[in-house]
Amino acid sequence: MNLAELVERLDLRVLAGRELLDRPVDGGYSGDLLSDVIAHGRKGQVWLTIQAHPNIVAVAVLKDLAAVLLAGGRAPADETVARAGKEGVVLLQTPLSAFAAAGRLNALGLRGD
Repeated sequence: MNLAELVERLDLRVLAGRELLDRPVDGGYSGDLLSDVIAHGRKGQVWLTIQAHPNIVAVAVLKDLAAVLLAGGRAPADETVARAGKEGVVLLQTPLSAFAAAGRLNALGLRGD
């Protein structure tokens, strides 16, 4: 599956990186502690979080994540969106809670292990 399919299937809003939606998705990781994502997130995963500050972009770049998915309708700061666009990070948003979004990602076959 690629990000475009994921966006369509889960009706996600694309906040940054629309031109990069052809990236493949290799799994998912859910967490809000940046150090935990740095330690355990893997290349090609979608990171599900409620964090919306600019540092999430740095973590996504460091770990070469496929995208960052903001749960609960979290609205990132303008600086976060601008930095994501500049750094080539796909930034997505869903109104679903993190729990519900993780369930839907799992139902689509995305695993975290």
